[in-house]
Amino acid sequence: MSVVAMVLVPVIYLYIGAQLPTLESEFDLERLLKQSIESERKSVQLGLYEKSKLPINFVRPDFARLPKNLVAFQITERGCPTFFQTPREEGFRWAKRVMLGVINIEPEDSDGWCEHVFAQNLAVRIGAKGKLEQAVAIYKIHRFLKKDGLIAYDLHSMRVEEGVIGVEDAAKELFKKPLTELTLSQLAEFQLALPPHGYWSQMRSCQNPILIKQNRDIVIDNLRRMSLVPDDLAKSAQRQPVACTQED
Repeated sequence: MSVVAMVLVPVIYLYIGAQLPTLESEFDLERLLKQSIESERKSVQLGLYEKSKLPINFVRPDFARLPKNLVAFQITERGCPTFFQTPREEGFRWAKRVMLGVINIEPEDSDGWCEHVFAQNLAVRIGAKGKLEQAVAIYKIHRFLKKDGLIAYDLHSMRVEEGVIGVEDAAKELFKKPLTELTLSQLAEFQLALPPHGYWSQMRSCQNPILIKQNRDIVIDNLRRMSLVPDDLAKSAQRQPVACTQED
């Protein structure tokens, strides 16, 4: 890195950081997400003739509330199935990733890719605009959230539909049951509804259940091939009919 860059980068970081809301701790992140999410939920509720049973309050994200198989699906489908088996990306390597992300360059294959994706999702959700603001927000968020925190905050603040925010709300809307009660086959279908796949509307309308099952079985097989779920459990889940075709 040149001397000019060594001088300019900290100055730019401080200048851009001053344009952002205070973001120095997990408490700040939680506060910003709470404001945004509760505001949207209240706005949607006011416009509904029949009031939704989904909560308005945003509860602090907790990794322990997430089914382990949902986490496994999420990291596998994002392309980093070894996410929890490798060290957290730190120092110059992480700073380089964040800086190159400004110009849409991915420096190298590593699980730092997913750390960047999850942190960027959060940066966008707290209102960071443009590549430079997002880069500074990503760097700040990564300073105080560990790997499990990045996933927990990402999944618990994920917007899947207007007013439906977070995987707990989404599970209740899609399956009419709590997230913790979903089976492996249902979690695989749920993963299809979430990013990076994003088939929420197709899943809600049960559009082409044959294709849903085919894709669900591929998602399950991806987990099996990475030894994140036993073969017998994976095969049993693949034999299940698509959830939306079953009678209550």
